Amino acid sequence: MKIRLLASPVLWVGLLFAALLLRMPVLRPLLERAFPGVEPVIYDRSSFLALFLSHLGLVAAASLLASAVGVALGVFVTRPAGRAFRPIANTLAAIGQTCPPAAVLAIAVPATGFGAEPTVIALFLYGLLPIVENAIAGLEGVPSAVEEAARGMGLSAFQRLRDVELPLAAPVILAGIRVSVTIAIGTATIGSTVGALTLGTPIFDGLVANKLPSVLEGAVLVGLFAILTDMLFARLDAWLQRRAGAAGL
Repeated sequence: MKIRLLASPVLWVGLLFAALLLRMPVLRPLLERAFPGVEPVIYDRSSFLALFLSHLGLVAAASLLASAVGVALGVFVTRPAGRAFRPIANTLAAIGQTCPPAAVLAIAVPATGFGAEPTVIALFLYGLLPIVENAIAGLEGVPSAVEEAARGMGLSAFQRLRDVELPLAAPVILAGIRVSVTIAIGTATIGSTVGALTLGTPIFDGLVANKLPSVLEGAVLVGLFAILTDMLFARLDAWLQRRAGAAGL
């Protein structure tokens, strides 16, 4: 068990991410040699932990909202009463995906002000499409024989949705959420342009002040955050697949 744990890529990526997040100044001698004349070589206007926690909060808020709305839309348009609204739902989700986050920020800032709110709105709209599409695909992919068997057992429409359709569609829905969250982690960096505190803050600060070390520090942390999150989603997906297999679904 210990050997399997030590061989886990999730463990090592997580440890590297945590080490850089909490102990970035350890790299000071290396960065001073690599970038002579640049001061400071370590971004010091805020702690990287504070930047990460703020970044995480923005991504979590937007992703939870997008997941709730996306799955609800997917359920609604796959029911008999909502099938007529499917083209509208797809169009609205596609508009959110194709509209650049920077444009959403420009529109949202006058209404909500600077800070976290416009960033959450932009991330929500940008992350909605993959969740809606996968929710619809997952629910429509439930075998008709399984649905007929559930009806034959006397399950109500809600019971079929809760006990049969959603468990079967869960891996496909999770794949959409996984894509959405990964996109949000990278896109959230632009929130720093409207006053939100994110891991993109040292990136934009470094670009403005021509300090490449700050850009690298922010970019590496964002990349590791996205990779670690994707790995955790992969573990969750494998667990759902095993659970569905054990249940005979």
